[in-house]
Amino acid sequence: MDDREFKDALYEQFARIGHALSTPKRLEILDLLGQGERSVEVLAGEAGLSVANASQHLRVLRSARLVDARRDGPYVYYRLADAAVWRLWSALRDLGKSRLAEIEQLVRAVFMSEEGLEPVDLPTLRTLARGGRVTVLDVRPPQEYRAGHIPGAVSIPLEELERRLAELPREQDIVAYCRGPYCVLAVQAVEILRRHGYTARRLQDGFPEWRSEGLPVEVGA
Repeated sequence: MDDREFKDALYEQFARIGHALSTPKRLEILDLLGQGERSVEVLAGEAGLSVANASQHLRVLRSARLVDARRDGPYVYYRLADAAVWRLWSALRDLGKSRLAEIEQLVRAVFMSEEGLEPVDLPTLRTLARGGRVTVLDVRPPQEYRAGHIPGAVSIPLEELERRLAELPREQDIVAYCRGPYCVLAVQAVEILRRHGYTARRLQDGFPEWRSEGLPVEVGA
């Protein structure tokens, strides 16, 4: 193999990764799997896909070694192949934010006016939580909370929040978090809490970013 053949073969392999990342739905699937393992049926529902289309996208991601799968009876469950896949998606997301003005415009339209307060960053939340000065609220679905959450966080899924407000202390600030910097669940949770007289802000990032920083994680109910 001469130099040209080597380079052509090498970059063809790298291009498999680029091809796997080349559709919005496959990026969304990686983002969802960053929360934890999911069946193809659950992924399809959350990504707004048919099961057949979700399976097709997962085959491409699997072919590029970005996701792994396991079978449990009639169901197949998917997960990110390793932490490097999440770092790749996170880097792509950060690059898009820094280079594409359209992303910043979308973010501002949804996130900059929802509460009139700056979001809480990870170091600040860790300091506040360690001192017992805030209630940390996880508004993701229960299965995601059980798969891993910020230590001490209270689990109240967004759709249950209004009827479970009595479980939250009124005398303490609340910081709500969900799946990441572009997850709207925490935005909606803060709107509900503030409407009912609570002092609430959202975490600037989400649980995957907390975990990727090597911060403590709890698993289970």
